[in-house]
Amino acid sequence: MRIDAHQHFWTYTPETQAWIDDSMEVLKRDFLPQHLKVELDAGGFDGSVVVQAPQTLEETRWLLKLAGHNPFIKGVVGWVDLRAKDVRDQLKAFAANPKFKGVRHIAQAEPDERFLVGAAFTEGVAALGELGLTYDILVFPRQLSAAAELAGKFPKQPFVLDHIAKPEIKAGKMSPWREGIKELAKHPNVYCKVSGLVTEADWQNWKPEDLKPYLEVVFKAFGPQRLMAGSDWPVCLLAADYGPVMATVRDFIEKMPREDQDAILGGNAAKFYKL
Repeated sequence: MRIDAHQHFWTYTPETQAWIDDSMEVLKRDFLPQHLKVELDAGGFDGSVVVQAPQTLEETRWLLKLAGHNPFIKGVVGWVDLRAKDVRDQLKAFAANPKFKGVRHIAQAEPDERFLVGAAFTEGVAALGELGLTYDILVFPRQLSAAAELAGKFPKQPFVLDHIAKPEIKAGKMSPWREGIKELAKHPNVYCKVSGLVTEADWQNWKPEDLKPYLEVVFKAFGPQRLMAGSDWPVCLLAADYGPVMATVRDFIEKMPREDQDAILGGNAAKFYKL
């Protein structure tokens, strides 16, 4: 089974997608399941995991509704405020839906670099573990040390790093991102999504060669059994269409054993999210 491990949907309004500025004009429209299905079919993918964009409970409910009407949406990573006092009740209500797989918080936007290891937040992470739910880590390189500390606090909790922690590919910068990746990858409960690279590169002039040094770091750190390919569609459209984005991963792994390729292109996502 081929799985796109990371994509989004939205009905565009300036209020709900306030992060989309004037440099991102291509994203200022609706992106819905019928639009993605065309791309998945063309790329030979059987399904996808949809990930939250706005941080609202309404967004999570909407994504689950879309998943209910579209069988190719294999799992939903929604949003719940893990610091809420009733977080367990909220998670239990969502977990009653078998397509609800986990939670993500846009930690990259938090001014506190140690947000992920705050007492209230880690209490919510503990609740995820009680219900067998996953957590998607969305951070910048400066927050990788906190991510590693979080993974160490919860060694049985399944974590996955989104977008390889958004290194400064356009600037060609490797440190301190590289060192942070190596530290995080020491925790066997952490997987990594090979996604979001093209939007950290030069949108207009990137080449596959620009991504290679970063791919080499994560492949060496995590190994083929803890990596999963994701498009980050439609955000990827800032720099490339769906096909070329997924080709960057496929081309990089084409000489690997078939079982490793199968794992990266779907098997690992199916295992991690229990699809």
